[in-house]
Amino acid sequence: MESGPEAFAGVAFALFGAGLLVWTGVCARSGAPVADGVSRPVATVTALLSGVVFLATGGWLLAAL
Repeated sequence: MESGPEAFAGVAFALFGAGLLVWTGVCARSGAPVADGVSRPVATVTALLSGVVFLATGGWLLAAL
C-alpha cells in the first residue's frame, strides 16, 4: 500500500520529463523560442537537462517499487 504514492510520483515525474524533452525538441527544431526572455541556447540546454533529470527521477522511483 505504501508504493501507491511512489508509483504516482514516478509516473508524474517520468511523464513530465518526457513531455519536456519532446516539447523542447519540437521548439528547437522549428526555431520557436523555448523560453521568453532567455537566450535560445541557455533555455534549450536548461530545458533539456531538466527533462533528463525529471525522466531519470521518475525511472528511479518506478524502479524502486
